[in-house]
Amino acid sequence: MYGLLQGSCAADLYRHPQLDADIEAVKDIYTDSAVSVREYGTIDDVDIDLHINIGFLDEEVATAWKVIRTEPIILRLRFSLSQYLDGPEPSVEVFQPSNKEGFSLGLQLKKILSTFTSQQWKHLSNEFLKAQQEKRHSWFKAGGTIKKFRAGLSIFSPIPKSPSFPLIQDTVLKGKLSVPELRVTRLMNRSISCTMKNPKGELFSYPPNSQTVAVPAARAPAQITTRQLIELFFSSQAGGHCKNIPTLEYGFLVQIMKYSEQRIPTLNEYCVVCDEQHVFQNGSMLKPAVCTRELCVFSFYTLGVMSGAAEEVATGAEVVDLLVAMCRAALESPRKSIIFEPYPSVVDPNDPKTLAFNPKKKNYERLQKALDSVMSIREMTQGSYLEIKKQMDKLDPLAHPLLQWIISSNRSHIVKLPLSRQLKFMHTSHQFLLLSSPPAKEARFRTAKKLYGSTFAFQNGERTAPHAHQR
Repeated sequence: MYGLLQGSCAADLYRHPQLDADIEAVKDIYTDSAVSVREYGTIDDVDIDLHINIGFLDEEVATAWKVIRTEPIILRLRFSLSQYLDGPEPSVEVFQPSNKEGFSLGLQLKKILSTFTSQQWKHLSNEFLKAQQEKRHSWFKAGGTIKKFRAGLSIFSPIPKSPSFPLIQDTVLKGKLSVPELRVTRLMNRSISCTMKNPKGELFSYPPNSQTVAVPAARAPAQITTRQLIELFFSSQAGGHCKNIPTLEYGFLVQIMKYSEQRIPTLNEYCVVCDEQHVFQNGSMLKPAVCTRELCVFSFYTLGVMSGAAEEVATGAEVVDLLVAMCRAALESPRKSIIFEPYPSVVDPNDPKTLAFNPKKKNYERLQKALDSVMSIREMTQGSYLEIKKQMDKLDPLAHPLLQWIISSNRSHIVKLPLSRQLKFMHTSHQFLLLSSPPAKEARFRTAKKLYGSTFAFQNGERTAPHAHQR
């Protein structure tokens, strides 16, 4: 189907040469399989499918985000075949072929890339892009040596593990370096990009309070100071650069692919509605979520950005039970005014323009009443989801919206441990695994772990604390 013309009039359709040039650029910088083309034959439309490799995500992160890490995310752009960048703004679709149900990450990424495309389209044209690509050719000497090279991401984003992910994205480099040199060069380019204007071989660079601390690559790992190690964990460098606009020298298709690769590892750090960075008291967490801005809260619940509790109740009843129990423990604590944070932001089902539960007007008694009306999980699993919601609405119209908030505001990935992995000395079958570190933070931890190793620690905290820690 891809790459074939359909219909008797197909041969008469004009295909803009800049489109062909951009497609070839994707194949050169990535692989031939990184792009697919579908022409419609009798109409002046063409679908360009860009295959975004997400093999760099850890399996745990992929599970929490409900994506298949071994399968690329498809970014489908529909252009005018004859006009390309001079034509109408392309439509954007984001999907995984084998992951059509529950691919909520695709909704967030589609919104981001649609906004990016709209912004770029204001000044894009075929002539403008041609000039940019001619500028790119001036970067290369006659012998094929690169005069300057910009890495796409810094060390703060995870280094891809998938063998299908290109080690070096410029084909010129592939013929000049051996495999070990390729890997070292990739690490060094990722290390110094975006963080240092004058490359001097630094391995790490951190900008705490606008000051730069660099560790020379030649220095032994053990000589990294504690301060630098702390900065390695808590630097927000990755989040600051993921919105940088990639160069156009390789064409629009490569530009949007690079932008997608920048955004995917840090999706959890941005609100799914407004795409602004979260400001959480506990730092960024694993799961993407909505921010606490009122406009985003209204959009989140009234427009159905996130699915309801149906899937969670069906597939993770004990996890939902745990979340409700932790919420109840925090709400019943004498210190609830301190530890019950964040306070729910829940839209009034009878008046979608107002908040029934508002962090600016806290009402713990009304919240307790609604929580008391949340049905037990044993009751929830006895009937259909619509019947469950109907019964809860009879008890209290705010009970079900509160349950939705408890589930959707949880930003950790929690799973019930199977018997084979449970700790016997705990003497309980109610054991759960909780993952909360976002991909960028986890990558920094693993980098530091290779330098210094790690120590396992066990903490027995108050039962009232986890409600806030999950958010």
